[in-house]
Amino acid sequence: MRTLIKGSLYAVVIITIGLLLGYSTTNAQSTNGTSKIKNVILVHGAFVDGSGWKGVYDILTKNGYHTVVVQIPLTSLKDDADVVKRALDKLDGPAVLVGHSWGGTVITEVSADPKVASLVYVTAFQPDQGENTIKWVSSAPALPENGILPPDNEGLVYYDRQKFHAGFAADLSKEQAIFMADSQKPIAASSFATPVSVAAWHDKPSFAIVPTADKSINPVILRNMYKRSGAKTTEIKGGSHAVFVSHPKEVADVIISATK
Repeated sequence: MRTLIKGSLYAVVIITIGLLLGYSTTNAQSTNGTSKIKNVILVHGAFVDGSGWKGVYDILTKNGYHTVVVQIPLTSLKDDADVVKRALDKLDGPAVLVGHSWGGTVITEVSADPKVASLVYVTAFQPDQGENTIKWVSSAPALPENGILPPDNEGLVYYDRQKFHAGFAADLSKEQAIFMADSQKPIAASSFATPVSVAAWHDKPSFAIVPTADKSINPVILRNMYKRSGAKTTEIKGGSHAVFVSHPKEVADVIISATK
């Protein structure tokens, strides 16, 4: 009987030590900044599609990240958010959501999903619960180079082809900017008026990128949003609104930091 009791106590001690060691190891991994998140979802904004993420995608995949580039329809906030949610549902484990421009509003709408570990706003809108994108668009004067046109007869918003280079992609070649202008995807104007239903950036880590030469979203607006949210912000000197295309390494570095 005594032998049995001693054996049981010994087993309990061994299990307890094992649990403590496991806990210590987990803590060490966290404090050392070891990446535990291997999934990244990249969300494009208005007037473009997911192909602009190619440079960022290549860097992330070479570093071992499972990277998904979604193609949102730009037909409504709900439609765009649903596409991101479906991509999240297919993932095994947590993910970092990355949004460019309008894509920031979209990832905010999806931010409460339990699979979302952190959020990265690439010259993107970061509204609070109950706020819409128009609130922030109108919070500071539009810059002269901005080429966002009024809605057409079908309620769609396009970017002025003649202003696309200076206003959207000044740090890319003129030829590339014209191609982007001629292949642009319009967005439903009603999307900008739809408020987000959640804003989990209050509780989850958020990161942000401000291109100092953005002419489509006044950098004053970006800084005000990110200061309010407490997002860890990186400024890219001379970057345009197309910073995710023109500075893929700097953008990928911020995303990688959000996985740790």
